[in-house]
Amino acid sequence: MSTNIRVNNSNVSYTEDTVTSKYVYQTTKVEKSGNNVSVTPVDVKINFETKLKVPKTGVMFVGLGGNNGSTVTAAVLANKQNITWKTKRGVQHPNYFGSITQSSTVRMGVTADLKEVFVPLKSMIPMVCPNDLVIGGWDCNTMNLGDAMERAKVLEVELQTKLYDQMKTIVPLPAIFDLGFVAMNQESRADNVIKGTKQEAVNEVRKNIRDFKAANGLDKVIVLWTANTERFCNVTAGIHDTADNLLKALASGNDAEISPSTCYAIATILEGCAYINGAPQNTNVPAVVELAKREKVFVGGDDFKSGQTKMKSALIEFFVAAGIKPDCIASYNHLGNNDGYNLSSPMTFRSKEITKSNVVDDMVASNDILFPEGTSKPDHCIVIKYLPWVGDSKRALDEYTFSIFMGGEQVIVMHNTCQDSLLAAPLMLDLVILTELMQRVSMSQDGASEKFQMDTVLSILSYMLKAPMVPQGTPVVNALNRQKQAIENLLRAMIGLPPDNSMMLECRATGKFNF
Repeated sequence: MSTNIRVNNSNVSYTEDTVTSKYVYQTTKVEKSGNNVSVTPVDVKINFETKLKVPKTGVMFVGLGGNNGSTVTAAVLANKQNITWKTKRGVQHPNYFGSITQSSTVRMGVTADLKEVFVPLKSMIPMVCPNDLVIGGWDCNTMNLGDAMERAKVLEVELQTKLYDQMKTIVPLPAIFDLGFVAMNQESRADNVIKGTKQEAVNEVRKNIRDFKAANGLDKVIVLWTANTERFCNVTAGIHDTADNLLKALASGNDAEISPSTCYAIATILEGCAYINGAPQNTNVPAVVELAKREKVFVGGDDFKSGQTKMKSALIEFFVAAGIKPDCIASYNHLGNNDGYNLSSPMTFRSKEITKSNVVDDMVASNDILFPEGTSKPDHCIVIKYLPWVGDSKRALDEYTFSIFMGGEQVIVMHNTCQDSLLAAPLMLDLVILTELMQRVSMSQDGASEKFQMDTVLSILSYMLKAPMVPQGTPVVNALNRQKQAIENLLRAMIGLPPDNSMMLECRATGKFNF
């Protein structure tokens, strides 16, 4: 049963088409000089306007036939049709566990008798339902999604059997592929590749997007990269620095360092669609961001934050906030899916190593008691090994060493079995759902007529990503709780509710407050 929320406030107005919130954004202006910090509270009046009609939305996955793409597609079909299956633990029902839009709740406050009330996050504002998504996309391998699902070995066999006939009708479109950007071991898999130059490939992808949109009667399309990790491209002046230079290089054939993922970004942006990079490579180079800004579309990335890194960003945030100093982090993984096979190449592993290693930086920088200026960051080592037998069921082993009270030492060792695609799939849905929602939100400062949206670089997606992109010159936040609070509090602002600050003074003070 769905939950209905309506905010009773003169600053919030509802029409059939929109909800409008006159919101007071309370923040601070900070000046720091040496050890002196001057803080000035600032109230900014912002008008939020959110369109309530949810458009018919399609998502095109790059890597549709991979473990992630086939798992998401199968899961949406299973949920939509309420397909059940038996395991040794009994009858299983489809769900969207792991998705914050579908399976998390948000605190609204307390009732008159001081009972806390939580509501589904998705009930705060109308969002795309995953069951309504139209799914398509590209893959460098011709295998249909029924066989791809079986190859992935992610879902239970009985569920695969029930879904197979529907899944086998879905065949990926030919993909942009450049062996120079992935491991050489991927060559034999690439039998479904767009022929011609990269410019011709971009033109073909643009046509694919238009055809997909028209054939399915879609209002909008979002493109998400869930294909293999690429090596970092060599960012080159005159190519990757401006949108015009990038397009010129593509047209002239000076494209050796223009990656397939960047080609997809170009095609997607030129079609007016949002593009999300779910892998660690540097797809969204400055030229891509400039192009997106020019075309007024969103880009986001990088790299799904699903298992080991999510745990790490939660743990380090907790310990640093508790005044406990992390000194050394050793992280080891082994996995047996095609992602692991591709990462066995040093050049692609380096992309992953970078995104995994930087995840603690902002949390370390937040505490200059533990880490005074000039102090080195924690030692941090990442190892990934390919072991085919474990398949998609990745093993992650971490050892954390901390300095504690009076010269003591605390060591935490964790073993985490991460079913890789079952953790990544709900994040993919959240990325699409939140991106679509942000396309319906506009803001204006009180008294001004000009409306604006979120920045081109959609940093509100950070919770789902290992190496979150942010607008140039703004702080990178990896701390998991801060990322989740940003999403929740933005949704609250859109419907005229203050941030949830957890003070709960009505429960902690001896006096009674009149509300």
